[in-house]
Amino acid sequence: MFYTIILALHSVLRWLVLIAAVAAVVRAGQGWLGKRPWAKLDDRLGLIYTSLLDTQLLVGLILYIFLSPLTQAAFADLGAAMREPTLMFFAIEHIFTMVVAVVLAHVGRALSRRAAEGAKHARAALWYTLSLLAMLVAIPWPFLAYGRPLNPFWMFGG
Repeated sequence: MFYTIILALHSVLRWLVLIAAVAAVVRAGQGWLGKRPWAKLDDRLGLIYTSLLDTQLLVGLILYIFLSPLTQAAFADLGAAMREPTLMFFAIEHIFTMVVAVVLAHVGRALSRRAAEGAKHARAALWYTLSLLAMLVAIPWPFLAYGRPLNPFWMFGG
């Protein structure tokens, strides 16, 4: 039951992270293309995005290391897991790409905060977009063989 609750939390956080990512990317893009000055909201959106990503990573690591029957099965026989798409995705591809997304977002936040006024939005837009793209690639979308439903409460029958 604890696994199901943490998995639901991870799924709910997915939507919050995606909303924050889109907000940060759109705001940075508008600031860059509109040549607007960097505002407190720009910085806050980057902070919210990276904070939600960090929370999502922590919840994901709890699943990955302690709770997921998929990763437990994969680590029981890693060779066999590499031949099974679902196990390979959750044991290797998902976590690796999501960690890359977290790093890209943090690099973007740090570089945008340190950049000269005219470059802040451009750096945020570039790095946050790369981070968002990495996340989109690593989400187990329902149309994939190892996909999960879009509804974060699917495992409760809702």
